[in-house]
Amino acid sequence: MKEIEKILKALANRRRLSIIKYLNKAGSASVGDIADEISLSFKATSKHLGIMRSADILERDQVNLTMIYSLNKSISPILKTVLTVL
Repeated sequence: MKEIEKILKALANRRRLSIIKYLNKAGSASVGDIADEISLSFKATSKHLGIMRSADILERDQVNLTMIYSLNKSISPILKTVLTVL
């Protein structure tokens, strides 16, 4: 139950839903690209990404100095359902 609660809390924000929608379409993107796409500051976008990463919604890889985010490959049923609605 705690895992489901954590995922739902992380998804309960329109900015984070926009990020998920974008990453579902793009596959992966840097923090700067995501920030540009959703018209939000780099710092605020980074905070949203951290919340979703801690809920195991996102994965991140580092390429040189750039952090690249993508949806977790072992997608939860909750996130799969949300993606069909978005």
